[in-house]
Amino acid sequence: MAFPADLRRCQALGLAGTAVLALGGETAGALPARDLLAPGSGRAVLGLVGVYFGVVLLIAAWALLGTVVRGPEPPAPRSLLLVLATWAAPLLLAPPLFSRDVYSYLAQGAMVDAHIDVYAYGPARLGGPLADEVAPVWRSTTTPYGPVFLAVARGLSSLTRGEIPAGLLGMRVVALLGVALMAAALPRLARHSGADPAAALWLGALNPLVLLHLVAGAHNDAVMLGLLGVGLVAARGRWPVAGVVLVTLAALVKAPAALGLVAVIALRGRGRGHRGIARATAATVVVAAATTVAATAVAGTGYGWIAALRTPVSPHNWSPTSVLGRATGALLQKLGSGLAPLAMPAWHALGLVATVGLLLFIWLRLRPHPVYALGLSLAAVAVFGPAIRPWYALWGLFLIAAAAPTASVRGRVAAASAVLALAVLPSGSPADAGQVVLAVSGGLLALVVLWHAHQAARPQTPVLERTA
Repeated sequence: MAFPADLRRCQALGLAGTAVLALGGETAGALPARDLLAPGSGRAVLGLVGVYFGVVLLIAAWALLGTVVRGPEPPAPRSLLLVLATWAAPLLLAPPLFSRDVYSYLAQGAMVDAHIDVYAYGPARLGGPLADEVAPVWRSTTTPYGPVFLAVARGLSSLTRGEIPAGLLGMRVVALLGVALMAAALPRLARHSGADPAAALWLGALNPLVLLHLVAGAHNDAVMLGLLGVGLVAARGRWPVAGVVLVTLAALVKAPAALGLVAVIALRGRGRGHRGIARATAATVVVAAATTVAATAVAGTGYGWIAALRTPVSPHNWSPTSVLGRATGALLQKLGSGLAPLAMPAWHALGLVATVGLLLFIWLRLRPHPVYALGLSLAAVAVFGPAIRPWYALWGLFLIAAAAPTASVRGRVAAASAVLALAVLPSGSPADAGQVVLAVSGGLLALVVLWHAHQAARPQTPVLERTA
């Protein structure tokens, strides 16, 4: 089975994948409630097959593109950006995929526009068709997002006047702008970190997780990562104050980006001794605090977002600490222990302790390049936090891609990305038995395709040498 790899073939294969993915999403995606089909209906199953087929094609195209990037004549970053735009194009008008979170964003924007406190009430308080589109588990849950994202969502709600199709398109455009900022920052961060800009773009921007979840899913993580990336670029360059402002704005989209301020301090204080670090810390804290006050005042949402960081997670979340908490609680309940309700909080607390320990080890003992240290730190936050989703992996992956010290690190991260790309269903809803079979089949097919791509990328021994 031959897999001739060049830039054009990879571009065409990935385009075919996202086009089939978008078509499959028309019946199997996270559609508005009135358009949802029964999971076992013929059209829904056909759409599901199309989605998995498209995902497999996209993963294969990305893997093959990796062999081109690692080849003797790697493509220029501009050529890779064109591939990214080509692959993303079919997803622009596709329905939301792999999650219904975008409906929550729209409902929260409408709530802010209607002067309803999103840090005190869930979308159920809004009522109406938009609230009905929010996943049931989140309808009565307050938002964990910061004032910057809520200001964007409010502006979009006002602009679209609550129309769901227009709102979905608007959120996707916002996510695309975030991805564009990520793609613009990656080569610059890579050059500063001593990494390969083409490899950074391949792993951090063309990654299937970016296309499936930031573009097709329209997750606000794209805005967070885009602001974080350009903020780090500015902090290292001639505009350190602008860098602090941008990283702070990223944290006011989603809180994990606040760790970027540590990277800013490390970038500004490197090689300047303890006094230089102290000055960089003081300046960063002052600018970040001023930015937070100004952004919160402009958004008009108040400081409820601080308490909202404790927003509960889904009871079926598959983070390691949640899985262990459920297992421990079930075991204690069977043993008749009254400690069963404490199992989940205890494991979440242990996860927090493990995260803090890892962060201290990374920054104080390992001391890698600040961008790489930030990537490892965000990966630790995602893995050991109380909630995890496949797109959370992008928090650390984006910066690891920008500053990975070796090709083997990129290879391991790429393998994990390919597996995570098949970890959720097109609608983001729980799977029935038939959907599980399709998911497993899609995963097996992806492994076969990836194995053949790997075999084709290996240098071939001449026939005469093999028979000698």
